[in-house]
Amino acid sequence: MEPLLLVLLVVLFGGALLWWRRERAAREARNLADVQADARRWYERLGGQVMNLSGEDPAVRQALADAAERYHAAGSQLEQARSIAQYRLARETAVEGLTYIRAARLALGIDPGPPLPPLAAASGAGELTVPRQVEVQGQTFKAGPQPGQDTPYYYPGGRLRGRPVPAGWYSTPWWKTALGAGVGVLGGMLIADALFSPSFGDPGYDAAAGGFDDPGDAGADFGGGDFGGDFGGGDFGGGFGGGDF
Repeated sequence: MEPLLLVLLVVLFGGALLWWRRERAAREARNLADVQADARRWYERLGGQVMNLSGEDPAVRQALADAAERYHAAGSQLEQARSIAQYRLARETAVEGLTYIRAARLALGIDPGPPLPPLAAASGAGELTVPRQVEVQGQTFKAGPQPGQDTPYYYPGGRLRGRPVPAGWYSTPWWKTALGAGVGVLGGMLIADALFSPSFGDPGYDAAAGGFDDPGDAGADFGGGDFGGDFGGGDFGGGFGGGDF
């Protein structure tokens, strides 16, 4: 009787384990299908906007070019995606593309459309609220909350090497060099420090959300954070000692 009971228990346990494995596989398949469908929905929405919008203004053209680049990148990611994480990455890229579409629509003076899901990469970066202009190594850099002839490059917000960069319109896409290597990184981070130093009084965005809680944080390596003067020549000769970047 006992051997029969043992066999019965083994059979029941084996059946339960098989059922659990099948249920888990089915649940994972449903989750994957849901995430895939969501990513494709945002990708298709981006594609429709890229195809239907146009404009001659430099800010509009640039925003649409950036949106198109994200569209192609999201399409490539979708083709290669096999996991939930990969589909979520494709979704994030598509939504980022739609932030550029939204910027282009604002530059065109038309309804930007419904709000978009927040970008994970832009969390805590904030948005520019006032125009900014700084001189860095003899060059002028501008930024502001609205597009203009001098600020045709939109950035949806994010972090460059751990440093928050608020969403807004910029005179040049300096963040691209900051993502590179060597001198480009140094120059990009100099511009970030200058544009967003709280030493200006009003940093032009939510400093707490952007991560600059201490007014001296951004300017500590630059002799008290005084970015109001000339950035030319060798002013930065000792400011980066020890490899701060």
